[in-house]
Amino acid sequence: MTPEEKLEKCYESFKSKINFKPSVALILGSGLGALADEINVTSVLNYSDIDNFPTSTVPGHKGRFVFGYIEKVPVVIMQGRVHYYEGYSMQDVVLPTRLMKKMGSEVLFLTNASGAANPDFCAGDFMLIKDQISNFVPSPLTGANFDSLGTRFPDMSEIYNKKLCDIIRKTAKQLDIKLREGIYIQLTGPNFETPSEVKMCRFLGADVIGMSTACEAIAANHCGMKVCGISCVANLGCGLTDKPLSHKEVMEAADKAAPLFKKLITQSIINISEQFELS
Repeated sequence: MTPEEKLEKCYESFKSKINFKPSVALILGSGLGALADEINVTSVLNYSDIDNFPTSTVPGHKGRFVFGYIEKVPVVIMQGRVHYYEGYSMQDVVLPTRLMKKMGSEVLFLTNASGAANPDFCAGDFMLIKDQISNFVPSPLTGANFDSLGTRFPDMSEIYNKKLCDIIRKTAKQLDIKLREGIYIQLTGPNFETPSEVKMCRFLGADVIGMSTACEAIAANHCGMKVCGISCVANLGCGLTDKPLSHKEVMEAADKAAPLFKKLITQSIINISEQFELS
């Protein structure tokens, strides 16, 4: 089965179970999944109930789509994402993103928990993603092009939509929430980086390091979605702290930041919907 055929199978499986058209798609990273439980939920679909769909195996990722409303905005939320380090092909990793586009989503709002490469950042900071570096993972566009989704050689000069970024900035200011800005780099994981690798990432211009997001942004940009993203800094990168890194630490930091995070994401989506007249 080709990746395009698999996408169509997943879409048909979704349509047979859920009657809902979202305008905004939101992917929740490690420790940030609680937001999905607080919206006006209309339906839930486990990844395991979608034919040919990859399932998340990471602790803290529930592995399901949540459909509902943030005020009047129809949203689909991925409560847990699929990662390249879980052993899936990159085509499978971005399949959920492409599926949410086919569902009707016009905007993709990406979130993640990350490690800081920038020594000025602290655990618990939020960073607006202005741009990204994805050279260390395979491109999700490798292989036969999905002509039905986008062009063979898509432009990547504005992966993160400037208008969306501006709305998020204004929302953070409106809510009096500190919001840093910077560059996100995706590495493969699942191991944390060595001190020398963190130095390399910083030398290349990255402010935070993660194991997701960049590939999803590329796939979304390819198929015409408007993309924005916020990274929750869960820890300082190796070499910036003497403390050994752990996934438990990531979860604890994300849990602590969750109330402000939920507030910022919720109001940003409302403001985005108003500015772009989404419905």
